[in-house]
Amino acid sequence: MRSTFSLLLYINRSKVRADGTTAVLCRISIDGKSTTITTGISCNPKQWNAKTAETADVRTNNRLKEFRKHAERLYDEMLKEQGVVSAELLKNRIAGQAVIPTHLLQMGERERERLAVRSKEIDSTSTYRSSRYYQSYIREFLDSKGKTDIAFSDITEEFGREYKVYLKRYKNFGASQTNHCLCWLNRLIYLAVDHEIIRANPLEELEYEKKPPSKRMHISKAELKQLLELKLPANDPLKELARRAFIFSCFTGLAYVDTQLLYPHHIGRTADDRRYIRINRKKTKVESFIPLHPIAEQILDLYNTTDDTQPVFPLPSRDMMWFEIHELGVIIGRKENLSYHQARHSFGSFLISEGICTESIAKMMGHSGIRTTQRYAEVTDKKISKDMDNLMAFRRAYGTGASREKKTKDTLTNKEE
Repeated sequence: MRSTFSLLLYINRSKVRADGTTAVLCRISIDGKSTTITTGISCNPKQWNAKTAETADVRTNNRLKEFRKHAERLYDEMLKEQGVVSAELLKNRIAGQAVIPTHLLQMGERERERLAVRSKEIDSTSTYRSSRYYQSYIREFLDSKGKTDIAFSDITEEFGREYKVYLKRYKNFGASQTNHCLCWLNRLIYLAVDHEIIRANPLEELEYEKKPPSKRMHISKAELKQLLELKLPANDPLKELARRAFIFSCFTGLAYVDTQLLYPHHIGRTADDRRYIRINRKKTKVESFIPLHPIAEQILDLYNTTDDTQPVFPLPSRDMMWFEIHELGVIIGRKENLSYHQARHSFGSFLISEGICTESIAKMMGHSGIRTTQRYAEVTDKKISKDMDNLMAFRRAYGTGASREKKTKDTLTNKEE
């Protein structure tokens, strides 16, 4: 018979500290027996809601949710390992794992463990994968200073400034990558603040890098034409696969992960025999409905459209494909780096420029709302404004109509003289 298990979060209003806060406690009940453990979290008693076991502070509530999920996960693990769990055994397991790191790298590893579990819950590993690199950059920086780790109490604003200089000078990072690394550092320090290891974040006044104007996130129709006409060596099948997949996404708007997850059953036909793709985006779980362009159909016909046990395209990991896509950009002479996601942006921009309504584009691209889709319209509007500014500048310089002809005639007359 499965044991009964419950957690009750509560506070003792009679025990209030000098700073006006009190500890949040947790009563663990298993099979009618209970024990109490402190959560390590404090709150203002006036903000505590006994019915919902929550406070008015969002950050504190998030920490309480994490504590509850952690306790429930440990209970499930112990039940699988031992077959039976008591309230005292679970309390000891929680207490044994509740030691809060007091050093930066230690806290980073603890946070990465939490992100690993979280990534499985939400079926997305991007944040967890990125954290590996951010953590390694801090480790390399500390190595350069002859340290294996640093206590939170020893971190100063100067430490943050030195780390920022290290990222820019020795890692050659731009503004965006530097800011991502600083975000990870601040995240770990704020965790230390939350757990009352330090009173405040010493990097709170440290400024992030100012981002330069965003680079063009879509390719031009001329560049797409170059890719369509590009002839690659027969002995480089991976690059040819990259070229075809990129062009396919330019005409379907599918992100790389969705192209990887495309199976024959996602392809259908309308009543008038027009082929389409219907697939839920992995990122948003929102359905995309994409009528197929003839070029996208031609590419599809080169790959698997019948065996539903295999994906349509035999695509490798995103990391392997990154280099191939980057090289395609070099081959066609593109100044900015070419990335696979630019194919999706190009699809949206091309549709906007052809006058397709925003609602239809949102449906094809699997956007959860049209606000995201409207960004493509903003890009097109900015391009129109820039073109108009150039035209106005040209007119100011050379005039219009008869005045331009007169200027040209005067210039030629002066040359003859």
